[in-house]
Amino acid sequence: MIFLELVLQNFGPYRGRQVINLRPEKENNSCPIILFGGMNGGGKTTLMDAIRLTLYGNRAQCSTRGNLSYSEFLAQCVNQHTSPIDQTRIELLFEHIQDNKPTKLRVVRYWSKNPKDGKDTLGILVGDDEWPDQALLNTWEEFIETILPLGISNLFLFDGEQVKELAELETPPPTVVEAIQSLLGLELAERLSQDIDILVSRKRKKLVDVQQLANIDEIEQKIQEIKNERDANEREKNLWKNKLKSAEVKQSRAYQKFIAEGGKIAAERSQLDRQFNDVKVETQETRKVMMELAADVLPLALISPILQEAKSQAEKETHREQAEIAIAISKQRDRRLLDYITKLSLNSEQLNKIEVFLEAETQAIAQEIAADEKPWLNAESETINQLNHLLQSEIKTIAATAKDKLECLKTLEIEIDSLERQLAAAASPEAYQELEKSVEDAQNEAAKLKANWERLNQRSEQLEREIKKMKHELENYSKKAIEIQNDRHIINASAKVQQTLKLFREKLTLRKLNKLEVEVTECFRYLLHKSDLVHRVAIDTNTFSLSIYDSDGKPVPKHRLSAGEKQLLAIAFLWGLARIAGRQLPVAIDTPLGRLDSSHRINLIERYFPSASHQVILLSTDTEIGKTEVQNLRNQDAIAREYRLNYSSEERQTVVELGYFW
Repeated sequence: MIFLELVLQNFGPYRGRQVINLRPEKENNSCPIILFGGMNGGGKTTLMDAIRLTLYGNRAQCSTRGNLSYSEFLAQCVNQHTSPIDQTRIELLFEHIQDNKPTKLRVVRYWSKNPKDGKDTLGILVGDDEWPDQALLNTWEEFIETILPLGISNLFLFDGEQVKELAELETPPPTVVEAIQSLLGLELAERLSQDIDILVSRKRKKLVDVQQLANIDEIEQKIQEIKNERDANEREKNLWKNKLKSAEVKQSRAYQKFIAEGGKIAAERSQLDRQFNDVKVETQETRKVMMELAADVLPLALISPILQEAKSQAEKETHREQAEIAIAISKQRDRRLLDYITKLSLNSEQLNKIEVFLEAETQAIAQEIAADEKPWLNAESETINQLNHLLQSEIKTIAATAKDKLECLKTLEIEIDSLERQLAAAASPEAYQELEKSVEDAQNEAAKLKANWERLNQRSEQLEREIKKMKHELENYSKKAIEIQNDRHIINASAKVQQTLKLFREKLTLRKLNKLEVEVTECFRYLLHKSDLVHRVAIDTNTFSLSIYDSDGKPVPKHRLSAGEKQLLAIAFLWGLARIAGRQLPVAIDTPLGRLDSSHRINLIERYFPSASHQVILLSTDTEIGKTEVQNLRNQDAIAREYRLNYSSEERQTVVELGYFW
């Protein structure tokens, strides 16, 4: 997690809109420290409060809230020069890793002097979106707990007063203890233990009288008895089912033998005899029809080509006769035409031409007649018509009828052969009786077994209905009574769970604190200029108080430490916690150097600030990080950005300016 930008608008002493770049980088190089310089009362703590308030809202542990309600605190945070219509607004842009890729979130809170419903308005912008993410907005408190839980925020966003208090106390205050437990994951076991106690208490209150359980036991016993009867019935049913399968196989074999040995045919013999006789009668009728067709014009179908030639010859002879008659008529007409033309007084040349034309026409017809064969058939017109009707209709119709009857006759003959074979394969009356009796006996045995199986099946279904009915009765009798057994089981098991949880908590605490002791010792020795003073820092598993031991294993009384060394111990404690947290989180420190002497300050500046985290926000006065100290940090190339909080006592407002005091 990296803070990228903080925006203050009419918040506390910050009038108007002021944007602060918090990116821990300079010229594309990583530099962890963002340095703010400001005099006491100049707005350093307000900056820290703005970060907390933006992230946590009503849950934020801000320095000036005290016992104020959230509405009163918001009204107190409004800049005194802000008009009633203007808003107070704080924004924090940060980046974190989500789904293995960096994601930017801008958290925005704004309100007026008299906030509506005593609340601020929250908005969450993802990436470069201009519209709030409503889904993230509705689950913001749960979401921020996964990134920077409120319980551990004081270990990363702290001030010098907190360090001084931690240094003076023999045991850490309850808030710090809770944060430590949260950071180490110890509060989960403690919370689980408390939840189990609450659960056991609730279950004990829900217990009912023993008589109700006795009634339930009686019903359950009855259900078990019916189940036993059902199971026995099922076993007997399966036995009869196996017998039924064997009987059905025997029945099938008897029937197959009945068919194979002609029993079925023998049973159907009378029907086959009737069918055979019917087919024979139909065959005789078909033969009779075929004979009648043969006695009619059907034989003429054999000489159809000859009849067709006779028809053609008759038509030619008729055409010749008609042509001869036409010549005689045309000659008479030509003579009358010539006589008429003569009366028209035509000249002889024209008359000769007409005569030549008419004569040529007559000669052409005569030549056509002479070319034809002389008539020899001399058929009459009625005979020709009869011959044409015979060829075009009667022969075709009778031939098609004869073909159909012939196909029918073939089919009937095949059916007669099949029926004769079946009748030949029929069993004798004695064999038929024996086969029929075998099939009947097998059927009777199978029917008897099936009746027994169905009786047992009906009994099983009846028992299932009784079980279902009694279960329903048991459920309706008292659901609460059924829960008693579960409640008692939970109560009995809870003691074992608590014991196991206690052992787990002890081992987890010991394991976590052993690792923390190593980290705190390393950090404390690294910060001290007297590295031989401390060999090991031990942490009490119950109170989390710190104990120091020298190289001989002897305890070093805490009063032997100077005030600065105590502060370094407290810082080492916080630093060690941050290192084992496994979280990449920014560290913000208000008034970081406190009462440290010059040597301890140098160690803190040279060793702690550049290494405390990937992003370290320092809020310092000019006396804490002075000219020498800031130059030291610059020489280490540890400062990414420097700001000065310029407070005007006359206007009672602060302006964020670039550059430190020097």
